[in-house]
Amino acid sequence: MVDEQYLQTMQMSMLAGRPFSRQFDDSLSVILNEEAARQIGLTNPIGKQITSPDNFVQNNGQPVTYTVVGIVRNFHFGSLHQRISPLFVLNDRLFKKVDNQLVVRVRTDEPEAIVGQMESIWKRYLPDQPFHYSYLATDWSDLYKSEQVAQRIFGLFAMLAIFIACMGLLGLAIYVIRLRTKEIGVRKVLGASIPSLVALLSKDFLKLVLIAIVIAAPVAWYIMNQWLQDFAYKIDMEWWMFAVAGLLAVGIALLTVSFQSIKAALMNPVKSLKSE
Repeated sequence: MVDEQYLQTMQMSMLAGRPFSRQFDDSLSVILNEEAARQIGLTNPIGKQITSPDNFVQNNGQPVTYTVVGIVRNFHFGSLHQRISPLFVLNDRLFKKVDNQLVVRVRTDEPEAIVGQMESIWKRYLPDQPFHYSYLATDWSDLYKSEQVAQRIFGLFAMLAIFIACMGLLGLAIYVIRLRTKEIGVRKVLGASIPSLVALLSKDFLKLVLIAIVIAAPVAWYIMNQWLQDFAYKIDMEWWMFAVAGLLAVGIALLTVSFQSIKAALMNPVKSLKSE
């Protein structure tokens, strides 16, 4: 139930017909969204009449007949967890009551000042009614609080897991390079280049990372697909997402072990051969 200014205030787009207007007697008019018109089966809905369900009846108990005056484009009036459902927009003049709720669109750099002015006006006309307000963007964001909390938690644990993995990889790199100190010295004396030594020391670690990616990617794909089933509107899990994640994992692993690998490759071979 809305008044004549609601659709314009919310900047909703009319697909056909007109919005409510004080120039007409719209007390028994209705505006449908595209989904409602589609499910009812109205091909040329403007001017057609529809009968209300039992929960919208007149005082005499008879169903109300409405005339369709407009079709508004589909818009989300709920969470993206659900698909857009049929919507019937009625003129509040039919119910002859005041709904103590206003939707206000303002253009200002000081919204709190505007809220203060609205509160003083509200108290002047409705002193017995408490004044509460909220921002539409905040209300919309609140629909996804659980997802936002989960995002922060998973982000924190992901960074913690990466840090622990990097520390373990660094420790393993130091240990392996120490075991292969003499081998590195011999290879260097025989003419091995620094890039070839770095590649030799890094490839074993990259094998472990690649094995981890092969194991983790299907598991991640399955879990994310299950989570996305809760949304009526969702993205598709594309292969390039896992490719980018894999490249990032390989890059992080290379950064972790490269310093130790380059340090070992630059070591004086004489000292390497003397090493126990």
